[in-house]
Formats: sequence, C-alpha cells, structure tokens
Amino acid sequence: MKMNAVVAGVGMTRFGKMLDRGLKSIGGEAVEAAIRDAGMTGADIEAAFVGNAAAGLVTGQECIRGQVVLRSAGIGKIPVINVENACASASTALHQAAAMVTAGLYDVVLAVGVEKLYHEDKRKSFAAFSGAVDVEAMAEIMARLKEGAKESSPGSSGEGAGENRSMFMDIYAAAARNHMKRYGTTVQQFAGVSAKNSFHGSLNPRAQFREALSVEDVLNAPTIAAPLTRPMCSPIGDGAAAVVVVSERKARALGLVSPVRIASMVLHSGWDHAPGEEGGAAELCAREAYDESGLGPADLSVIELHDASAPAELMAYESLGLCAKGEGGTLVDSGATRLGGPIPVNTSGGLLRKGHPVGATGIAQVVELTEQLRGDSGARQVKGAKVGLAHNGGGNIGSDAAAMCVSVLVR
Repeated sequence: MKMNAVVAGVGMTRFGKMLDRGLKSIGGEAVEAAIRDAGMTGADIEAAFVGNAAAGLVTGQECIRGQVVLRSAGIGKIPVINVENACASASTALHQAAAMVTAGLYDVVLAVGVEKLYHEDKRKSFAAFSGAVDVEAMAEIMARLKEGAKESSPGSSGEGAGENRSMFMDIYAAAARNHMKRYGTTVQQFAGVSAKNSFHGSLNPRAQFREALSVEDVLNAPTIAAPLTRPMCSPIGDGAAAVVVVSERKARALGLVSPVRIASMVLHSGWDHAPGEEGGAAELCAREAYDESGLGPADLSVIELHDASAPAELMAYESLGLCAKGEGGTLVDSGATRLGGPIPVNTSGGLLRKGHPVGATGIAQVVELTEQLRGDSGARQVKGAKVGLAHNGGGNIGSDAAAMCVSVLVR
C-alpha cells in the first residue's frame, strides 16, 4: 500500500532475557520512549495497534494484550486493536497504523510490538514457534524435517525439532541445504553473514549479544541443525518497540522538519506455488514496495531484514533484488552488506545478534531505520542514509512464508 505517514517518534527496549519483567513493564518502556521522542503525551494518541505473537502460550495473557500493556502506561479510552501475525505481528500492526493515518481516519496512531519468549520451561518457548505452521499437517512436516536431518547428518535420528530448538531452525537448515546444492553456496558464506551481523551488534547497546565473532568462531560453534551452527540461528528473546505515526497535517503542527516518512508498506501472505513457479511473498512485496515508492534496490541506503537464520539473510538479498538468484553468497563475500559497504544490511545486528522477540521484531527494524535516516545511530551510522527498507516475515506454509511485509522509509 502506498503510504503517506510520518514517523514522529520511536522507542525500544534492549532485547534479551527478562525473566523478572512482564509484558506491561517491557511494553510500557517502549511506549513511553516513543511518545516522549515524539514530544507528545499519552493523551495525544488517538488509536493503537499492538503486535504480539505468543503471550497467550508463554504468559497466559490472551484476548486483551494491548489493552493491558497500554493501560499500565496510562493510556485508555482509545481504540486498541490486537494484532497477531507470527513474526510479522509488529510490522502488521504498523502497517495498519500507517494505513489509518494515510486514509485520514486519525492524525496520531501508536504501533507497538511486544513479546516475552523466555520461560522457565523452555518447551513453552519453542512451542510458540511450532504453532506458526499448519498444525494439522504437523506429523507430515516433522517427518520431512527429520528425514532431511538424517540425510544431512548420517547416523542422526533427526530428533529435537520443536523440543530443544525452534522447529524453524530445521526449516531454515533444509532451505540452506537446497541453496547450497542448487547454487554452490558454502557454509563459510553463511558464517560470513553471522560474523558481519555480530560486528554490527557489537556497536548496538540494545543488542542481545554484543560479542564480535569471526567466521571461524561461527563455524566452530555447536551445530544446531546442519549446516547451521548456533550463531547462525536467531535466539529467543524478550523486548518491545514502538512507533508514533502522524499525518502530514499533524507533522506540520508539530514543527517536524525533514521527518522520516513511510512511503510504502506492502503486506502479503504466501500461496500454493505451481510446480516450477519462481518467486514468493518476499519477491511480491518487494516488487510492489519499489513500484509504490518509485525507488529500487540501487536507491537503498540501509536495510533491516528478517535474518531469523544466516541463510535467510543471504536468500533475502536475492528476493529483494540486491543480487541475482544464486549470487547471495558472492554478495556476502564482497563485503557490500557490511557497514562501510555500498548497501549495509542489519546494522542493528539483525535478529541474529540484536535478538528476536517475535512480536516486536518488525517495529524494532523500523526503529533502527528511523534512527539511521535521522543520523542518530552513533558508531553504526550509515553516512548520508536517506532511504531504508525493512523486510519482516513470519510463519511457514508449504514452501513460502505465511506472512510477509516489506516497508520503504525515506527522509
């Protein structure tokens, strides 16, 4: 959708393990920071969209998640819409907020993403991901993943998916093996993604992990699901992020000069692909976002994309048109996507190092891009950044993401 919404304020917590904090505390911190950054008060917010994916399962909070979080921050009366859309929950919440402003229905809308995934019982945390596939086909999915694991690691039972790790790591591992077989991509190139993002994350005070790793460090780490080692897999985490979006009229009233604008946000779901059909939800979203914004890959200054695994980032390069199909590994090797390169990707550290509280991730990407376009990113600042792209997907059905959102921000 072509948007006409202005980012007036952003806020975000540090991502990490917060067993001693609840949704209200975590979400309230991000909400208050965004409203403060916008120079407003809670009384200025006209509506709110709150993204969350797993609170019902992990914390037991169902039905009124957004209302609970916002009431604790002193915000009531307004319409509050709860949004659940797998790992794309937050970007979907922001999509709806920006659409409402673009349509002229509200002048000031709050979008929030908040998640708690850490739990004393790790099986609860991993179960949150197991529900992001077609559960009626679970037996078939698990059988396929186990068979793939056995083929990649002779002698392995293929057990553990969804029990001692997110089953999505097995899904990404299978995609990685297919990419390696089809295009000759190497494990070293996947490790290069993780090493790059660890360097970026080492510069981000809000990142969950701040240790810089070499390619060798990544390769020598324990294997989670072959060929993925631990640093190639995004961690679970707790955290929140928030954005206040306003109309152009309100932006003028606030005296915002050269603000960050949401030019396009495109949201699609995957579909059943015909045999041999190329492309998917990410390609479709990217193509429409470029068309609507009048921009293309060559115009991008900085990208935050959904690196739930290192192979996912490499393959997203191809989906977003940064390189041709099969050339993601070469792009990694070139250093182009590292800070200082022509198209820095995941300057926040990405999901791999910043962390992945699933219901907060999409808005956290937009917080990073907004700060980059404002010139407020400190040691990880991309010089002269003017155009940012966010790519945030979630869930899996068949061979495609269940939900996908691509956004273009400009200043």
